[in-house]
Amino acid sequence: MFQKLEDVEKRYDELTKKISDPEIIAQNKEWQKMMKEHSELTPIVEKYREYKKISQSIKDNEEMLSDPELKELAQEEIKTAKEKLPQIEEEIKILLIPKDPDDDKNTICEIRAGTGGEEAALFAGELFRMYSMYAERKHWKLEVLNENSTELGGYKEITFMISGKGVYSRMKFESGAHRVQRVPETESNGRIQTSAATVAVLPVVEDVQIEINPADIKMEVFRASGAGGQHINKTSSAVRLIHIPTGMVAECQTERSQVQNREYAMRLLKSRLYEIEKEKQDAELTNARRSQVGSGDRSEKIRTYNFPQGRITDHRIGMSIYQMEDFLNGNLDGMIDALITADTAEKLKGQSE
Repeated sequence: MFQKLEDVEKRYDELTKKISDPEIIAQNKEWQKMMKEHSELTPIVEKYREYKKISQSIKDNEEMLSDPELKELAQEEIKTAKEKLPQIEEEIKILLIPKDPDDDKNTICEIRAGTGGEEAALFAGELFRMYSMYAERKHWKLEVLNENSTELGGYKEITFMISGKGVYSRMKFESGAHRVQRVPETESNGRIQTSAATVAVLPVVEDVQIEINPADIKMEVFRASGAGGQHINKTSSAVRLIHIPTGMVAECQTERSQVQNREYAMRLLKSRLYEIEKEKQDAELTNARRSQVGSGDRSEKIRTYNFPQGRITDHRIGMSIYQMEDFLNGNLDGMIDALITADTAEKLKGQSE
C-alpha cells in the first residue's frame, strides 16, 4: 500500500507543476483533465502526508525517551500518535478504493410495473413520487422523458432523468426489483397482495464514451398520448428510436418539440447501450471481486415495502426501517448511506484478499 501511496504522491506533485504551466493551461481540454485527476488525488495525498507527519512525530519522540525531563511528555505524545495511526490507515485504504467512473454522472431512471396489474402500476407511481421528492431534497433537477400512465394514476412505465452533483453515486443503489405487500385499493376482500416494480438506473454517457452509427438508427414519430390513449398532442412530436443491431428501443414524448424528444431519446438509447457494454466488461472480470451491494441487477429483489407492518427491508444488507411515510416522502439518505457503507466494506474486503 505504501509503495502505491508514494507513486500517488509523485504523480500529484507532477500534476501540481503541470496545471500551473501556461502551455498546458492553453490546451483547455488537457488542462481540465489534469485538474480533475489532481482534485481526485488531493484527499489521498493530504491523508498520506498526515500519516507520515504522525509517524515522524513518533520517531522524534522516541529519541527523547532517554531524556529524563522529556520522557513523560514524549511517552504521552507517542501514545496519542499511535492511537491515531490505525484510524488514518483505514481512511487511506478507503480513499484508495478505485472510484466508479460513473459516480459523478447524471442518471436516467426507468420504473416499470411488474407483477400485480393495476396495483403494481400504482406502486410504480409511488416510487416515482418518492424519487421526485428525494431529488427535491438533494436539490437535483428531475425531467420526465417518457411515461405510460394508467387511468387510476399509476404508471405501466415511466422514464426520467435526474441531474445534479453525484446523482449516480447514490441512485445506482436503487436498481433492482422493489416489492410491495399491502391491501390494494382495488381489493374488496381486504386481502394482502404482493406486487412489484423494477427500477433501472443508468448513467448518462458522453458522446466520446459510446458511438452510434447513424445508419443503425431507425426513427419513428407518433402522437404523444395520455392515460387511456387520449391524445395530449395533436402533432407527431413524440419520437421512437430503434437501434437496429440490438433491437433496443428508446422513446420520448414529453416535450412539444420533435427535436428535443429525439435528443432525449438518443441519450436514453446511449445510456442503455453503455449499460450493456458495462455488464459485458464486468462479466469478463472473473478474477476481480465484484460488490453485490451495488451490482444493480434489476431482476434481483432488493427491497420489500410491507405496509401492514410499516416496514421497509433492504435484502442486500438486511436493514429494516419502520418509517414508511417518511421513506416514501423521499427521506432515503439513511438507507442509501448504509448501502454505501456496506459497498465500501465489500470493496475493502476484496482488496485484502
